[in-house]
Amino acid sequence: MKHEIETQWMGKMQFNALVNGHTVIMDAPERAGGEDTGPIPKPFVLSALSGCTGMDVVALLRKQGKQLRDLSIKVGGEISKQPPIEYVSAHVVYEMRGAEADEAAAMDAVMQSQERICGVSHMLKKIIPVTWQVFYNGKEVFNNSDIRQPAATDG
Repeated sequence: MKHEIETQWMGKMQFNALVNGHTVIMDAPERAGGEDTGPIPKPFVLSALSGCTGMDVVALLRKQGKQLRDLSIKVGGEISKQPPIEYVSAHVVYEMRGAEADEAAAMDAVMQSQERICGVSHMLKKIIPVTWQVFYNGKEVFNNSDIRQPAATDG
């Protein structure tokens, strides 16, 4: 099985991608020759990451008969300073609200998504660091963004 999309140039800097029967509009801001009718392409990578892990979390909790009241996922992508402009890291912030008794299950669902299930995260981790932070009912319950690789020793 493979995924395929088709993208058509619509003039100026606008491109419309047909993704599973849905049209996604990409464009550049006016300063770059576009008309700003849609987002630039690069942030779609971050959108794919947020949607992938979000669907994992909801599906994993649903299998356990648990349900969040609210789930918001913010993804920041740090971009390089030199061309080619690319993401050099990504950080995912999960903001979840639900029953206090479900906090551990929600945290476990995030960890399963990030460590075993989410294909977008898995793919990105091959090329950049992907870190995440979890808030449950407003309280931070996990944050690996400050984990550093151990320094090399001389011996």
